[in-house]
Amino acid sequence: MASSPCGSGNFDSGLEIKTRSVEQTLIPLVSQITTLINHKDKPKKSERTQRAVQRVGQAVSVAVGRFVAVGEAIAAENEELKEEMGVACFEARRAGDAIAQLTDVGTAVAPPADGRTTVFSDRTGMVKAARMLLSSVTRVLVLADRIVVKQIIASRNKVLVTLEQLESVCTFQEFVQIFSQFGNEMVEFAHLTGDRQNDLKDEKKKARMAASRAVLEKCTMMLLTASKTCLRHPDCESARINKDAVFHRMRFALEQVIEIVTDARPCGETKALPISIYCATQDFKSKVEGLREGLYSLPHQALSGQLEAVVERTEDFTDSAYTSHEHREGILHLCQIARQDTDRLIAAWGDAQSLHAKEATEEMELSILKTCQSVCELRRELHKVAVGRAADLLKLYSEHLPLRALKASGGEGNLEAVAEYARTLSEQKEQLVETCRLLCHVSGTEPLEITCVHAEETFHVIGPQIISAAQTLALHPSSKIAKENLDVFCEAWESQLCDMAVLLKEINEVFEGRRGDKRAYLSLPRPGVSTEQSTISKLGLELQRLTSDVDTEVEKWDDQEQDIVRQGQSLSSMAYSMYLFTRGEGLLKTTMDLFHQAELDFYIRNMHLTPVQGKTATFQKVELSIQNTRAIMTVVINLLPVCHKLFRKVRGHSRPPLVLPSYNALNNNGFGVKSLERHMANLTFLESK
Repeated sequence: MASSPCGSGNFDSGLEIKTRSVEQTLIPLVSQITTLINHKDKPKKSERTQRAVQRVGQAVSVAVGRFVAVGEAIAAENEELKEEMGVACFEARRAGDAIAQLTDVGTAVAPPADGRTTVFSDRTGMVKAARMLLSSVTRVLVLADRIVVKQIIASRNKVLVTLEQLESVCTFQEFVQIFSQFGNEMVEFAHLTGDRQNDLKDEKKKARMAASRAVLEKCTMMLLTASKTCLRHPDCESARINKDAVFHRMRFALEQVIEIVTDARPCGETKALPISIYCATQDFKSKVEGLREGLYSLPHQALSGQLEAVVERTEDFTDSAYTSHEHREGILHLCQIARQDTDRLIAAWGDAQSLHAKEATEEMELSILKTCQSVCELRRELHKVAVGRAADLLKLYSEHLPLRALKASGGEGNLEAVAEYARTLSEQKEQLVETCRLLCHVSGTEPLEITCVHAEETFHVIGPQIISAAQTLALHPSSKIAKENLDVFCEAWESQLCDMAVLLKEINEVFEGRRGDKRAYLSLPRPGVSTEQSTISKLGLELQRLTSDVDTEVEKWDDQEQDIVRQGQSLSSMAYSMYLFTRGEGLLKTTMDLFHQAELDFYIRNMHLTPVQGKTATFQKVELSIQNTRAIMTVVINLLPVCHKLFRKVRGHSRPPLVLPSYNALNNNGFGVKSLERHMANLTFLESK
């Protein structure tokens, strides 16, 4: 289960989880399976406890059966999934039955050799059954996710058909009728792709999806006015060019969306981002610092060659006609310093190797530090140049003077003036395109690199479209439709300048360390000497003690099916998972997993868990989550004995049976991951409710 918080350790399903909805659906399942298996490590010996776990195992089997029914119903309506879904459902049912059998006290084998009694004796069998259950449930969810992809592809196909009809219409009446249909189809496509974009785990794919959807959103209005202009002035060549460019860009964006959701490229073509200076310097620094542990890991020329590759990329800055002499000289000077420091490092490295040293010498260590410092100074200078130029251009072009002039001269029918201001706009376009390329070099994250490339492409395309729209207006100065068309394209240009300002702010935040990759939740540091870590560890030990106390109170109940017992067991399991997390163990691998675990629990769903940034804020939020859980556990420990006394007085009262959502109820919202997620969230073996 690649790139999944629940994909490491013993429960690797071998499937790639691409969306957060599938991942988040699986996290509580993994947590409950882990808790069940980890019962071996808890000193539970009473027959009552064994019978309670037996009921849990039976509940797992029943709940899996209901889940499988949903999967089989999906397969029945989607012939292409029938065979694979059938196999996955069969394996899930078999795994659920195995867990029920393994937790059946009546079939338990002799206690293990160490003399310790456990809730089940065949732990190996339980692990195997749990692995099969997780793998099969994951496969069912991933197969269901294909339906979402299928819906997006079907929606795209409808849009393409209507787009082709729009391109060939000859009358206004026909155009209005078809465009109305096209608008509805685009709304549907926007909803589907928007949901998918938010659900994607891969930040690069998410950025690419956002870029493609932005193109489609802006091009829809452009298509309307460009088509109307072409219909009103069918013999106007500039109007036809304007319209053709919009249709071409929309088709390209539609294909990009499908490439993203299907992970496919036509004819096996691979399109990689150009390696940025930021990435190149990071890789170079990594290799330099790696020499401390591996003096003989790579040849000397590899290091010098990699530095030259970095220097070569700085030519995008130094060869630019818009780079000042001062900045050009500064960049070249820093490149030379980096070369000199690298040469000294290679010399010290060679001396250490000739002495057969097993680790970096003092001279070599100093050279490593100086080389890394010089490369960082080079990157800092390049960042200053790129963001400085971008800020200057945004300020310079904020009044949109060429756009105003093109509108005015076009409305006057002055073709010569349009040509003159078109040259001015073309120069601005070249400056902006080049600046976006420089920003890409220093952006700091791959999603921001993708956004820079999108901005570059947008300026490159919209500039000529504005000019062709202005030419059309100049040829037909009294045309309201031609004027409206030019306005729309100018608004798209202004909008992209605003987007560039936001992009510039984000790049600065990354550089200043105020914002990293968009995934804000990072793993906690493993046990160390920091004060924060010590605090978290102590809180974890308190949780461990409280879970033992809750388990002791729960064992006193004759009726393990009581709601409060189930809730207590669920809370105890959650708290124990959080305790394992504080030790760097268990299946909660990141703070995001921890927060999600806290949110899932019935008792603390109303904790307002807001996003955090920075190490200190992350620790504070982790501490708050554990403290709240500790407080609730304390209340439960005090509440359980009181409730036990009350229930002993009303033994004849029975709890209502657990009712899970039916297939028909799920079907009302359509098939797909979201319906399955809601179903999974209510399964007994997920939340024990």
